[in-house]
Amino acid sequence: MSEVQISPVALERHLSVSEVASQWNVSRDTVRRVFQDLPGVLKIGHSETKHKRKYVTLRIPERIVKAEHASLTKGVSS
Repeated sequence: MSEVQISPVALERHLSVSEVASQWNVSRDTVRRVFQDLPGVLKIGHSETKHKRKYVTLRIPERIVKAEHASLTKGVSS
């Protein structure tokens, strides 16, 4: 039997939209807009059908939160 290799990224802490919104003191909608199209963000859910709306849960790896924060604050002076 071969062992399954698990990527370290898979074991990294993943934050919810609410957790990031609380930490950054912004709305959940703002967090969704910032992270929804970034590579590496987990999108869990289903697409829209005739009788059900689209529902997607985002889980954002901590390294992506840190990188995006650094990107958004680049050039901002205190």
